[in-house]
Amino acid sequence: MIKTAPTPAFCAAVFLTIPVMGCAQTAPSGAPVEQGPKNAPQFEPAFENQTRAPAIDSEMRLVAEPVVEGLVHPWGIEVLPDGGYLVTERAGQLRIVRDGEAGGPIANVPDVLSQGQGGLLDVALAEDFSETRRIYLTYAKPMPGGMSATAAATGVLNAEMTELSEVQEIFQQEPPSAPAKHFGSRIVLDGDHAFITTGEHSSMETRVYAQDLDKTYGKIVRISLDDYTAPDDNPFVGQDGAIDMIWSTGHRNIQGAAMRPGTGELWGLEHGPAGGDELNLIEPGENYGWPVVSYGEQYSGGPIGSGEPRAEGFVEPRYYWDPVIAPGGFLFYEGEMFSDWEGDVLASSLSPGGLVRLTLDGDTVTGEERFLGNEGRIRDVAIDRDGAILLLTDYDNGAVLRVTPADPA
Repeated sequence: MIKTAPTPAFCAAVFLTIPVMGCAQTAPSGAPVEQGPKNAPQFEPAFENQTRAPAIDSEMRLVAEPVVEGLVHPWGIEVLPDGGYLVTERAGQLRIVRDGEAGGPIANVPDVLSQGQGGLLDVALAEDFSETRRIYLTYAKPMPGGMSATAAATGVLNAEMTELSEVQEIFQQEPPSAPAKHFGSRIVLDGDHAFITTGEHSSMETRVYAQDLDKTYGKIVRISLDDYTAPDDNPFVGQDGAIDMIWSTGHRNIQGAAMRPGTGELWGLEHGPAGGDELNLIEPGENYGWPVVSYGEQYSGGPIGSGEPRAEGFVEPRYYWDPVIAPGGFLFYEGEMFSDWEGDVLASSLSPGGLVRLTLDGDTVTGEERFLGNEGRIRDVAIDRDGAILLLTDYDNGAVLRVTPADPA
């Protein structure tokens, strides 16, 4: 784990074209993806390829076809065992998408604050969904006095896909917030536990709460799926004044989270300010720096916190973007259709939009490639049962897109 690093001394690297599974794979070229000038050019990365990794040209052409359109700001998607999709709309609807059509709103979804960046957010299926039909949701919960908080709930989806029962809140962010921004929020299931990401609600007053252990702003929390309390091995259990659900601290607005297959590693993808979006390897009890340090700057051009990109005691991002990609959800690809991409990061981008692919060597990014920028704001990404890539477009007239190679051969 890298917390601080000296000014990097980069060495030359030679990249080769390597045949993989019978297909020639074009390796990184040395130059980064074209992306415009940095917001914070004064900051240098802590290590090679921490930002602007060499561009990859896989020579892959993608086709994005709409499965269904007319969704209102879709935010989260899960693939059901029968081949349908469960999709959230930020306005508060949960729908089943099947055979090219979106069903009516599923009943008994928790009330949400559909305001600003708030609403119904992520959805996840229990690992034993086929037997229990249990699902999990995250959302902006309306609170008295115009306040709100990131929350999570669970419920059982009936066989007809029309309503939830046994709905129970399992997490509520503390304290409530006035600004309806930076809610997070992804939920990731890992065996007997769930990780829930939060934001710090964006204001100058609340952003500092990301460093406070008595508040769940700008945190990842971890709860037991048995009783929805903090597991005994959470890092701050028993620490005076700390909320024992907290797993990691110092985050701005984590809208992507995923377990890396075969490793047990949790990774997070979060929004920076002007510059400084981050891909982080999440470790229990660690502090990721916001708002003390950042590789970005204020939207007005002023410094963030200390005005430095790193400091002792804060974990370095494994990758950052400047200018930003404004990330949504992401995953590590697993599937047959894009077998050469196995294990790569596929991240959604809201601005400039499209799909971002990162290759990794261990926990270091080795290359970056971008696709489908013409599709605009992409909020979430999932993998269909046959390995096709599913994307959500975040618009008033949003869509589920199914992405396949233009030439399957």
